[in-house]
Amino acid sequence: MFLREITYREDKLPNFQEYPFNLPILNHANFRLVFHKKVTFLVGENGTGKSTILEAIALNCGFNPAGGSRNNMFGSVATESPLANYLRLVWNQKINEGFFMRAETFFNFASHLDQIGNYEAYGGKSLHQKSHGEAFLALFLHRFGDGIYIFDEPEAALSPQRQLAFLALLNQKLATHKCQVIIATHSPILLSYPDSFIYELRDDELRKTAYKETEHYKITKDFLDNPEAYQKHLFE
Repeated sequence: MFLREITYREDKLPNFQEYPFNLPILNHANFRLVFHKKVTFLVGENGTGKSTILEAIALNCGFNPAGGSRNNMFGSVATESPLANYLRLVWNQKINEGFFMRAETFFNFASHLDQIGNYEAYGGKSLHQKSHGEAFLALFLHRFGDGIYIFDEPEAALSPQRQLAFLALLNQKLATHKCQVIIATHSPILLSYPDSFIYELRDDELRKTAYKETEHYKITKDFLDNPEAYQKHLFE
């Protein structure tokens, strides 16, 4: 692994009354995220801070907060939080290679590639000439190498079948490259990757959670086992 842990800087603590530091997970000076495996998942309800944490890591790696690598500095509406300014990243080995993929700005990233005419590292073809899911898998297949890779809800672009394809590609890339992967997801399919570490964001703590103990797995399984019971409760 390249990145070992993340904490707040000791010399620059934030105002815990302001966003995003008022989020329960970030609202204490001893916030600490430790990486134990080459693949780390962050899972939790909407608004718990998963995307905010990933964005701050990406910024500290030098990646564009709108997505891309250190070389993809296309313009976008500035929406990033100030969290990155208050974090201290501890490295086993600092690396400048990698990529930040966020589903909500993927269209802008593909447009940026069209503007600069750089398709060689992305399959030799405009990503806009593919479906959203095909474009994401093409990016992952051709662009993924040594480095640190940060994915914010990649399942937004992928059907269940494509999510399985993503898992196969992930396993292949991890076997052939020196890389570390951090993923925020709601997908129980992606969370199933075996050699990984799952943090579930609950209230004010990052809780190590086994795959089948995550809320996402349990709710999805319960629903699929008995959708009628859920529908009866919801629709009444």
